This record gives sequence, C-alpha cells and structure tokens, in this order.
Amino acid sequence: PEDRLIRIYPEKNLFSHIIGQINDNNTGISGLEKSFNDKLKISTEPIVLTLDKDIQYLVRNELIKFNKIFDTKGSAAILMNVNNGEILSLVSLPDFDPNKREKISDMNYINRATKGVYEFGSVFKTFTLAAAFDERIIEPDTKFNNLPKSLTCAGFPIREYDNKIPSDLTAEQILIRSGNIGSVRIAQKVGIDNFEDFLVKIGILNQLTFDTDEIGTTQIGKWGKCKLATVAFGHGIATTLLQLTKGYSIITNGGYEINPTLIKKKYENDKIRLINQDVSNLINPILRKIVSTK
Repeated sequence: PEDRLIRIYPEKNLFSHIIGQINDNNTGISGLEKSFNDKLKISTEPIVLTLDKDIQYLVRNELIKFNKIFDTKGSAAILMNVNNGEILSLVSLPDFDPNKREKISDMNYINRATKGVYEFGSVFKTFTLAAAFDERIIEPDTKFNNLPKSLTCAGFPIREYDNKIPSDLTAEQILIRSGNIGSVRIAQKVGIDNFEDFLVKIGILNQLTFDTDEIGTTQIGKWGKCKLATVAFGHGIATTLLQLTKGYSIITNGGYEINPTLIKKKYENDKIRLINQDVSNLINPILRKIVSTK
C-alpha cells in the first residue's frame, strides 16, 4: 500500500475560487493553493484568511437566487473593509467543488471577481464626480443648466437612458439621477490628463497585485475627447470588480491607499493619502442619498 496525503475541503463550493485547486501531486494549480503552494508545504504556521463564512454563505445564496431570476451566465460580489482592504466575502458564480479535482477549462468558471473584466457603466460616474471634487473645480451644488438629452462624439450618439431626467441639475443630482450627459460635462471640466491621473491614483488603471494569480487587466485603449466622454459614464473602459472595489474604498475611506487582501496581516499605522480627504466628505453623503432616495 502507498501512503498518500489528501486534502479535504469541507465547505465544498463555498470558497472554491478563493482556495483554488490542486493536482494529483498535491501541487496548487489555482487560487491560494497555487500562490501559497510552497509556503503551505514547508510552514507549520496556519494561513489565516480574512473571510467570514456566514457572510460568504449569505452572499452566495443571494447570487444564486438572482442568477435564476435573471437567467444569467454568472455573477460576482465582493464585500471588503474599506479601511484596511480585508475581504470578508468574495463570490464568483458558477463555482465548483475542489474535492472533485475537475479540470475547469470552461471560461464560465473564471473568477469573475478578480479576473473577469467588464464595462461597469454607471458606477463609474462616482469616479467622475470624485475626480472633480479632488481637483476642487466643482461643489455638490454646482449647477449644470440646459443639459441636452443627447450629444454626438465622432459621429456616435451619447444619450440619456432616462428621457425624463431634468435639463437643469446640480452635480450631486447628476450622480443621484445617474445622468450620462451631466457626467460627460463634469468629466470635460476635469480634463483628460487629470481624469487619467485620478484613475491611476485610485487603482483603476494600475495592474493590481493580489493574493491569487487570477487577476485581470484594465482595458481602455487610447485616451481622447470621445474616450473621456464615454469613460465618464463607465463605457469604453473594462476593469475588474476587485479594482472597482479598491477604487470605491479609496474615495470613501478618507482618500487612503488600501490593498485588497484575503490574508490576515498586521497593519502599520502610517497610511498613505492618495486623494484629498474632502472627496470622501463630499461623496459619501451623495452615495447614501443614491440608495435612500426614491
């Protein structure tokens, strides 16, 4: 008889994209199993994760429920502490049972939270307004009057999704009402160079380093007047949910740098400020109104 070490994953699918898989030689081939393969083999110290099992279970169940309602190919969600980057829950569907050691070659099984890149649309409008606050060129009550329902850039139309949106709006109302044209006007005030620099500062345009190797890269193409206009409302740029989460954390936590992590760490007291603290003071009340305003 041959002695063999085997690994059992009692939670099955619950943490599959995070834990990853091993091959028949007990060598990690994805997830934390891969990135911490050497350490797991030689260290006697446990690797402590930041995840909360109960929250992970609840989030996964909600995604499964709404996948059925909307008949989707998949979905993903991240819940992260904005002040230290500790990830409490990271779910990507469809998932798998790592105990079965199946060869997951179908693109459907990629980690949609960290590797998949998507045009996120209107959630980018928050970055547009935050960039303007960071440059101190507008206030929440700055008025934008006579906004058209559509405009054209390089022959392509940019329209409001809601024709009932008023033509006169404050900067705050543009974000609350999710105005496309208003967001374009705000981005034009910020300018290409300043907007690009802001997206670099909050980690959207940078290559992210993470605890697993399954990481996507932001796709944006060449900057120009039309690119500025479309990125203002979240089109013409595709990024990862993980980078989106990092960006939102920085603009809401007082402007401090954070690095998303799955591993419990000891934190240094010295925080690096990347953007003006005023940004969080101005943007947070508006974000609360978005979810509380009918």
